[in-house]
Amino acid sequence: MKYLLTIAVVAMLSSFTLPGDPSIHSFKVKSIEGGTIDFSKFKGKMILVVNTASKCGYTPQYEALEKVYEQYKDKLVIVGFPANNFGAQEPGSDGEIQEFCKARFGVKFPLASKISVKGDDTAPIYKWLTSKTENGVLDATIAWNFNKFLLDENGKMIAYFPSKVTPDSEEITKYLK
Repeated sequence: MKYLLTIAVVAMLSSFTLPGDPSIHSFKVKSIEGGTIDFSKFKGKMILVVNTASKCGYTPQYEALEKVYEQYKDKLVIVGFPANNFGAQEPGSDGEIQEFCKARFGVKFPLASKISVKGDDTAPIYKWLTSKTENGVLDATIAWNFNKFLLDENGKMIAYFPSKVTPDSEEITKYLK
């Protein structure tokens, strides 16, 4: 009887979930190449998520993102999310964005298909990234392009960095050493 009661309690608790999954690993998003970026494949590596744009004053950060990606590729994955939410600075199609990033900055890190990072049409992954209720750690407001979220090897939120913090700054790289 005690055993059956224990099974019933475990079953009941396993069906109960908190408001948000505290790991980014449950997300799958469309790749800019048309496939899928499955965040569960990044278990064991840190993840830096960045909303990007091709016609922004911060666009040269693509170079630093690629440099950090190459330097720390054994322990870090960078995923860029092109978005046209600020000043129409990412007007191109996925194909145009991909070509620009490869030709101009040699980008090899994964890029997602263009999404919205704020407003009524915010992509689910960005709702998760910006809501403490969802990610369990912090609330963030995406104020411009090239905002960055750093997640640990278990997909848990570590920190948020505004646009002006460059990917190769000590503020970010201190977590990678």
